[in-house]
Amino acid sequence: MRVCLDATPLLGPRTGVGQYVGHLVDALAEIESGPDLTLTAFSARGAGGLRAPRGHRVVHRPVPARALQAAWARIEAPPVELLAGRCDVFHGTNFVLPPSHRAKGVVTIHDLAYLRLSDTVTPASRRYRDLVPRSLRRAAIVVCPADSTADDVAAEYGLPRERVVATPLGVDEAWRTARPLSTQAREALGVPERYVLFVGSREPRKRLGDLVAAHGAAVRESAAVPPLVLAGPAGWGAQVEAPDAAVTGYLDTPVLQSLVAGATCLVLPSAYEGFGLPLLEAMACGTPVIASDLPVHREVTGGLAELVGVGDVGGLAHALVEVSAAPADQAAAHARRRWAAGWTWTRCAALTLAAYRSAAA
Repeated sequence: MRVCLDATPLLGPRTGVGQYVGHLVDALAEIESGPDLTLTAFSARGAGGLRAPRGHRVVHRPVPARALQAAWARIEAPPVELLAGRCDVFHGTNFVLPPSHRAKGVVTIHDLAYLRLSDTVTPASRRYRDLVPRSLRRAAIVVCPADSTADDVAAEYGLPRERVVATPLGVDEAWRTARPLSTQAREALGVPERYVLFVGSREPRKRLGDLVAAHGAAVRESAAVPPLVLAGPAGWGAQVEAPDAAVTGYLDTPVLQSLVAGATCLVLPSAYEGFGLPLLEAMACGTPVIASDLPVHREVTGGLAELVGVGDVGGLAHALVEVSAAPADQAAAHARRRWAAGWTWTRCAALTLAAYRSAAA
């Protein structure tokens, strides 16, 4: 089976979607008798950053992504074969599925933030309001990162649930063996010995204002609550003032893994998520997690996290105090690691390949 994937998210720094595409491609390439893969990118800047696994290929025609999306939101042209060559299945990995002559379509819808929290996303994401409905009409199969997200997408667009397939994300093995940063590495980042950690883009739907307020209240209540560290790119929107927090910016994956492994806890207070991969990665390290009480967070953390209602600053502060004061619990850490071990990119790739085969049939 010839499968072409939109690998545009692999260009530049790897954010969440880029991590998904990169791990998916690598895991698909490891499947015995798996698909013949072609990676393409919808970009005028070139595809020099794309590297296909051995035995597979990159095909790229430099065309501005915005011009392509403007066309695909209105008409059924240009077809993807003109840009990426012939294939049996084309996988739109990031909300957008181009029209095609013959290729069957699979599209990944990561979340519905562009609909449910449209004032918190970028203008590029708001364009999904027009692009996604057309993509869904073109798709034989829709894939989502979690069952709860698949339920949401099917309900929102009136799709038969069997057309919307969950292909849960995975955790790379390196997270399970990560060790805390050395003293020298911590000091170079400006990170204290003990710390509460947030990982992700600093964007409105992450509700960092709630975290900063809750952390301040928790520190006033208990001296056991350590300082706050914010890791990840600046993102967009109004930036939350956090004068007492250490801000690391974007970190390469090995450094981030060690930062997560050494945290007192990882906190994700988002108003909405399509998956919540930082929670699962922290659990793979054995690190305690605190998160907003969302259906997808309940699914991903399996009852092993402290969950707090969205916007409940007092509840979040209480959770920070409780987790920070709790003694190290090796049994709980082992349970978190064991739970995270069940989420693999091998499983994600196998379920995705099954979606390709279903689409082709």
